[in-house]
Amino acid sequence: MKKEVVIKVEGLQKSFNGRQVLKDINIEIYRGETFVIMGGSGCGKSTLLRHLIGSLIPDKGSVTILGKDISTLRKSELDDLKKHIGMSFQGSALFDSMTVGENVSLALREHTKLTKDVIDIMVKMKLDLVGLRGFENLMPSQLSGGMKKRVGIARAFAMDPQIVFYDEPTAGLDPIVTAVMDKLVDDLAKALSVTSIIVTHDMSSVFRVADRIAMLYEGKVLEVGTKEQIQNSKNPYVQQFVSGSPDGPIKFFQDKGDYLKELTS
Repeated sequence: MKKEVVIKVEGLQKSFNGRQVLKDINIEIYRGETFVIMGGSGCGKSTLLRHLIGSLIPDKGSVTILGKDISTLRKSELDDLKKHIGMSFQGSALFDSMTVGENVSLALREHTKLTKDVIDIMVKMKLDLVGLRGFENLMPSQLSGGMKKRVGIARAFAMDPQIVFYDEPTAGLDPIVTAVMDKLVDDLAKALSVTSIIVTHDMSSVFRVADRIAMLYEGKVLEVGTKEQIQNSKNPYVQQFVSGSPDGPIKFFQDKGDYLKELTS
């Protein structure tokens, strides 16, 4: 049975100030899968993510989500499409002046005509999904880093999205909390049949949650495959990144010029 493509990236190119950041990116992401975009710092992961969520327009190529080329949509059409998409930010991006419940309910209050009572019930349900029911009246400052990330995930699921993006969901977490977060992301994907796209360089997380993986290096997709295919890849760049070896084709700070280039990139 042919898999349904919900996100298709074709010939995507992007440059900033004459520096090409994305170079002919081609990716297909299927409905219901957990797709991980991995790579080192500065490889183009964040720039690709910003294209996928519609905050950047390609110089060349296209990004099609749920059958719509997002670069051709009017603002109102893009806003409607985004109602089917959730976003979990790297730093949680919670509003410090709002309670946990107010943070989770933000999209529901702005984009629906639901009554306060119904919204309150939905907030409790979303917090229950991430193990934080009863926390709705706390302020973000009263939460641990892991709890803040879970609130961010609850907010991403507030509108019952078809697609959820995660930007470095385990960044800054200890190994145990990282494993708990990975299990949560995996459980939500399976229970709610959501298409999940995760941007990360955390290899332990990659192999716990991914159905398929794309590795980026210097703005290019080096390889796309299942966990097993990536682990057994013959590509020396992929092998080095997966193993975390300092020795290999990926070089850092080879000389003073490269060091300064890294600092300013």
